[in-house]
Amino acid sequence: MKVLVVDDDASVRGSLRKVLEDEGYEVILAGDGQEAVERFGRDQVDLVLMDLGLPIMNGWDAFERITSQNPVLPVIIITGQADQYDTALAAGVGALMEKPLDAPRLLQTMQKLLAEPNETRLFRRCGYERGVRHVWTRRRPFLHSLRRRRVPPFRYPRSHRDGDVSEF
Repeated sequence: MKVLVVDDDASVRGSLRKVLEDEGYEVILAGDGQEAVERFGRDQVDLVLMDLGLPIMNGWDAFERITSQNPVLPVIIITGQADQYDTALAAGVGALMEKPLDAPRLLQTMQKLLAEPNETRLFRRCGYERGVRHVWTRRRPFLHSLRRRRVPPFRYPRSHRDGDVSEF
């Protein structure tokens, strides 16, 4: 299986290459969006790991160019940018992973995407299936749970009919 790794950070590309090659994947590297589109055109790629903050051509533009050539290609967006889920959902991305990446979770996500039937990928790409895998970083679920709970920082007094004030 060939994986195209697209990231402007050479250390991220190198780390991902090592992890993926250790798992038996053939890895093709690109440092910007334009190079990613060119490499995709030359090599038969089975999966793409795409950063968004790329020079020359940003990740979303490169994603569109690549998936217009192969709409069933599994793509995992890897980003440090916040609030990309809605865009990923609208684009039909296979998975959205936030940096810093967790290697076992990345490998598991890749295996799930590669095992999907082409029909499922095409439905997601066309917007018929709303199944983007959003893989949180370790700190994100904690922050998300705090936002969802909306716990006030102190207890509000509640008065009763008899005039007493107590906490609830």
